[in-house]
Amino acid sequence: MGEVHRVPGKHRAWGWLLVASIATLIVIGHRMWSLPLLSPDEGRNAEVAREMKESGAWLVPTYNQLPYLDKPAFYFRTVALSLAVFGDNHVGARIPSALFAVAVLVMVWKVTQRFHGPRPAALAVLVTATTPLFISQARIVIFDMSLCLFVSGAIFAGFLAETGPLEHRRRGLILAAGCAGVATLIKGPVGLILPLLVLAIFHAVSRQWSAIGRLFHPLNALAYVVVVLPWFLGVTLHHPDFPDYGLVQESFKRFTTGQFHRKGPAYYYALVMPATFLPWSLLLPGGLWLGYTVARQHHRLSPLNRLLLLWGVVVLGFFSLSQSKLPGYILSVSVPSGILAGQVLDRALVNPGSRSCAALRGAAWALLGVVLVLMAAVLVAAPQSGILPSPLRIKKFDASEFAPFVPQLLILLVAVGGVLVAGLTRRWVIGYIAGFALFPVLLILLGGGVFHHVFDQKSAQAVAAGMPRLNPETQLVFYRCFPNGLPFYLRRTGVLITEDGDELTSNYALYKLRRDSTWPPQVVPVTNAEEWMGRRQGDTYVMTHEGHRSWLEGWARRSGEQVDLLPHGFLGLRIR
Repeated sequence: MGEVHRVPGKHRAWGWLLVASIATLIVIGHRMWSLPLLSPDEGRNAEVAREMKESGAWLVPTYNQLPYLDKPAFYFRTVALSLAVFGDNHVGARIPSALFAVAVLVMVWKVTQRFHGPRPAALAVLVTATTPLFISQARIVIFDMSLCLFVSGAIFAGFLAETGPLEHRRRGLILAAGCAGVATLIKGPVGLILPLLVLAIFHAVSRQWSAIGRLFHPLNALAYVVVVLPWFLGVTLHHPDFPDYGLVQESFKRFTTGQFHRKGPAYYYALVMPATFLPWSLLLPGGLWLGYTVARQHHRLSPLNRLLLLWGVVVLGFFSLSQSKLPGYILSVSVPSGILAGQVLDRALVNPGSRSCAALRGAAWALLGVVLVLMAAVLVAAPQSGILPSPLRIKKFDASEFAPFVPQLLILLVAVGGVLVAGLTRRWVIGYIAGFALFPVLLILLGGGVFHHVFDQKSAQAVAAGMPRLNPETQLVFYRCFPNGLPFYLRRTGVLITEDGDELTSNYALYKLRRDSTWPPQVVPVTNAEEWMGRRQGDTYVMTHEGHRSWLEGWARRSGEQVDLLPHGFLGLRIR
């Protein structure tokens, strides 16, 4: 080992902020416009927003012209506004998530700078922005980044109200309630529950009992109600069954039952978090030990760090208890994780002989081990066994298909490994940090071929491109299939022939179809398929999946037309 290299004075906070800003632009913006919309979530959410834009609706979203009350309208409306500005395309659909992500990073910067200074703030932004879960949610049409922004805003506003000047307390608590209200308009009651739990537990651990009471002040309740109640009453007036669906089915039963088919074991997030926070999650063991030793030495944590630790524990614990689990649910944990990791990196830069630097060095060795394992997988295991595509649920591709991606992935791994080796042999702190940050940045820059392969396999864009050109008056019919995203690409809705409506991937649609004896005209029971097809009029294009080929070929013989073979196992038939 060489002698310890100290950080020269030129590496100031603004330099790190510039690095963090460049990394953010790359990981969020690079190729965002070229990747097709993923099914089902992105394709469905973009289409709901497109229909809101076309109809001018603000209160009740629709999907295939059916009420879509699975989530409130706030996020869909932001995407609809974006589509109106940028057009019905990938950029227009994804811009809101990217902007919400930037707003989260600005919040991370402002809060960390206030308590720890500009360099820890810049490093916190760098860590948060280069976390894989954060990157993925910033680049797709999904609710979680907007929810993260307003949940984090509510938590920070409530915290600052109690730690800042007394004259600003009431204003801060009202702001927190308002943020919780907007979070509720994005994803329901969880937008209130999470910040309330985090703040209440933080005040209890801090023995600030009066602060818990202030959370429930009538003015806070009024601010929350003013934001949420007009929307809730408006939707209920249009759809009287919404309180039962929104509060009981979608919220209470999602948490307490596995009926939404997203059930996972209690240790689910113990596995998900290390994977979705790589490579920074490798700092977690050393960081936790460091936090413990510092707290024991000084007999207490700073109020902000206590909040951040409890924030992570509460969110992970809450969703671990839930019977419905997805990785995106814990996105807000990236905020406290990024701020805490930024402090560790800053202390390592200030004193390369510190315990913080030792924790960072240990994590760098672990990352180097991960890089070497991945390099072996790329060269040997992945092409032969197919272990790469299987977790992504895409069609298995052989070694010849994988070969074109090998050079880019090897460049990534060699570059990261080289930086880590240089840092570890010279005990160069900036080398450790560069190795961690380069991993996700280069993955976005060099992994385009892999990403395109994955997205193409899970998108309806190729199906739309493979279809014949349809006239505006041509009726689109889906027989026991509904490629999510296809209506967005075709700019049109259609009639669904179905057994139960499950193809729509809408829990509210299933809820309504099971309760109502009469189905809407754009949904036809499969038992009535022959009768409905017999009395339909005009030019029709019927789509189905390979599993129902015989049904479609029967109509092809009757009409004298040929069946079209479409991508991803779909079939089409034009009946004039």
